[in-house]
Amino acid sequence: MTIKKLYKIIEDRKKKMPEDSYVASLFDKGKDKIIQKVGEESTEVIIAAKNEGKDRIISEVADLIFHLLIMLSLFNITPSDILKELGKRRKESQGKK
Repeated sequence: MTIKKLYKIIEDRKKKMPEDSYVASLFDKGKDKIIQKVGEESTEVIIAAKNEGKDRIISEVADLIFHLLIMLSLFNITPSDILKELGKRRKESQGKK
């Protein structure tokens, strides 16, 4: 699975809104619920990093990335948009040296 493929699946679920889809249910509940889930998953990553091992951290980061992608889709922001921003920051920091 790639980030690009996962984002495409999320976009498809947002468009088709299948009744049995967790992603569609989040879009149906709206922006506040999606943002709440990102907050919850962020907290779980922090707790896992502080108190648990590698496997749990991986699991929680996967959940966070998944919910971040849902939030990005909500705002029509693509993973490529994020990568472009990171690329600009790298260029800016290299120019300061």
